[in-house]
Amino acid sequence: MGGDKVAMGGVKISGKKLHCFINKTLIKAGARKDVAGYVSGGLIQTSLRGVDSHGVRLLPHYIASMKAGRINPDPKYRFRKTSFSTGTLDGDHTFGHAAGMEAARKAVELARKSGTGHVAVCNSTHFGAAAYYSLEIAKHDMIGLSFTHADSLMKTYAGKRAFLGTNPISFTAPIQGEGPLCLDMATTLYNFNKVKQLREHGLDAPEGVGADEGGFDTTDPHKISMLLPIGGYKGYGLSLMVEVLCGILTGMPYGPHISSMFKAPLSQKRFLGHFICAIKIDCFQDKKVFKKRMAALVRELRREPSIEKGRQVQVAGDPEKKTFARRMKEGIPLSAAEFEDFNRLSDEYGVKLEIISD
Repeated sequence: MGGDKVAMGGVKISGKKLHCFINKTLIKAGARKDVAGYVSGGLIQTSLRGVDSHGVRLLPHYIASMKAGRINPDPKYRFRKTSFSTGTLDGDHTFGHAAGMEAARKAVELARKSGTGHVAVCNSTHFGAAAYYSLEIAKHDMIGLSFTHADSLMKTYAGKRAFLGTNPISFTAPIQGEGPLCLDMATTLYNFNKVKQLREHGLDAPEGVGADEGGFDTTDPHKISMLLPIGGYKGYGLSLMVEVLCGILTGMPYGPHISSMFKAPLSQKRFLGHFICAIKIDCFQDKKVFKKRMAALVRELRREPSIEKGRQVQVAGDPEKKTFARRMKEGIPLSAAEFEDFNRLSDEYGVKLEIISD
C-alpha cells in the first residue's frame, strides 16, 4: 500500500471522498455547515500531511463530544477588537478547528491593516494540529504562528507528576516555488494520541517518550501515564510559555485545572484557549524578495552533507510535504479499528463511505 503501513484489515480512502464523508456526517450529526467545513478541512489536511494522531481518526470522538454537550455545533462567536492589531475571540465552546480558523482569518485581517494581527481565543475545545491555522495564514503571504494548551500530560522537569500540557507550537513562512516552511511541534516527543496508537498496534514507545505513574521512564505504552518534555528543562520552559499565552492571557484554566480530553465526561466543557498571530512580511521586506531568499535558504539546507548515506537533510515540514503528495494519489490509510468506527458512523448517519481497492 505505497509508503504507508496500514494495520491488518485496514484500508485507504481518497482524501476527496473522505473529506466529503466527514463534512456530510458532521452536518447530519448537527454541526452548522461552516463549522463542519472547518472541522472536515482540518482533519483531512492533517491526515494528508501524515499527522494521523490529530487527523481523521478523531472524528468519532468529536461527534460523541458534540452529542454529549461538550462541543457546541452552532456557536455565536464574539470577536472584540482591542487595538489596531489585537483582538479576542470567544469560541462559544464550538469545535476548536472552527474557533481557531475564525481567529486565523481575523489575525490576517488585522495584519493587512496594521502589519501584525494577534488573536487570543477563549472558550474553545481541542483544535487538532496547530499547523492548520499557521498554514492558512501563510496562504496570504504572511508569517503565521499558532499555539494552544492542552491536558496536563507533561511530567514536570525533575518532578513526579504531570502539570503542563504538550502545548504545541506552529510557525510557517511562505517560500517561492513550493509550499510554506512549516514547523509544527509539541513540547513533548510524542503526544498522547500517538501513545494510544502504539497501544492499538502493540508497539513499544521509543526512549524519552513517557513515564509511568511513579514518574519513572518507560517504553511500555500501556504504562505511560505522563509524557516527557523535549530537551529536558527547555521543553518544559517552552510548554510554560505556551501556557501563559493560551491559559493566562486568555483567562482560561491552566495546567491541571484543564479538564481531560478523554477522561472527563463528554458533557463537560473544556474552556481551552489558543493564541494565533499573523505577520505581514511587506512591513519588513518585499515579500517577493523574502520568498526568494526563503527558497535559497531551504535549498542550501537540503544540500548539506548528510551523515546517513542516501538520506537527504530536510527542513521543517519536508516529511509532511512528501506524505501529502503521496496520500493525495494513494489515499488516507485507516486501521481496521478506525475503519470500523467510520462504518458505524456511515450506518448511523446514512452517508456512504467508499474505499480504495488495493
